[in-house]
Amino acid sequence: MMATQTTIIDCQVHAYERNRPERPWIGFLTGPDEVTGDDMVAAMDAVGVDGALLVSPFSLYRYDASYILEVYATHPGRFGLIRPFDPQSEAVSGEIAEWAGTPGVVGARVMLTAQPFEADDPGLNRILAAVTEAGIPVNVMCSGKLQLLGELARRNPNTQIVVDHVGLVQPFNPPAPPDPFDDLANVISLAAFDNVAIKISGACTLSHQPFPYPDIWKPLGKVFDAFGFNRCMWGTDWTRAVELLTYEQGVEAFRITDHLSVSERSALMGGTLTKIYNWAPEKGG
Repeated sequence: MMATQTTIIDCQVHAYERNRPERPWIGFLTGPDEVTGDDMVAAMDAVGVDGALLVSPFSLYRYDASYILEVYATHPGRFGLIRPFDPQSEAVSGEIAEWAGTPGVVGARVMLTAQPFEADDPGLNRILAAVTEAGIPVNVMCSGKLQLLGELARRNPNTQIVVDHVGLVQPFNPPAPPDPFDDLANVISLAAFDNVAIKISGACTLSHQPFPYPDIWKPLGKVFDAFGFNRCMWGTDWTRAVELLTYEQGVEAFRITDHLSVSERSALMGGTLTKIYNWAPEKGG
């Protein structure tokens, strides 16, 4: 099995340094006092993950991506970079163009969950137009806002949109919600838009059972069937998931399951991501 899995890429991880005056936290993120880039690389190395999309944590740094840029400078072959953008910024089109030209950058992010939005919001549509012009995907945190996302996808058919975290509310602490997949019908409805892909990130945190989380596969199977493995990407959402499982468990649950064929696993755990983000880690980087 492992011989056929050439490259394993985690579609979403976070790294951050401890709260300090030089780069103060704006909010709070469940997890350790810090998880540095070096810590993240060590965790990946320990379980054979070759690379990851490193997403600047909105809850700590809002729109400041300076820390992940520092991490990339130290580990340029291991991470593709994604940062959130502010829909209320009048200069957001230029900010995205500048970001897209930065070494290591593979995408942008929008937090639909951060405030109320309508589908005709000028800032949101400026962001979607700018990422299309820049040729990078936009990752969207949209749990509870899936119908809005569908309307944005319809309005922006040339924009590559990536749904974060299976499109579902996911817990920071156990237990999982009583019906963690209760919004699955709205998730699946997004598969009708060819420009929408989906991160199967943090899915293990939705389980009511211990590792290897056997109860997630039936609902995830509906997502796979709707989107196809050419639009689905595995990830851990480390470190948000730290109170619910180890990094190794988040990787191994997908690596050992018999619910995936060899080709499906290869697409889900790296192959699809490489195509959607036009990025792959560099061996030894």
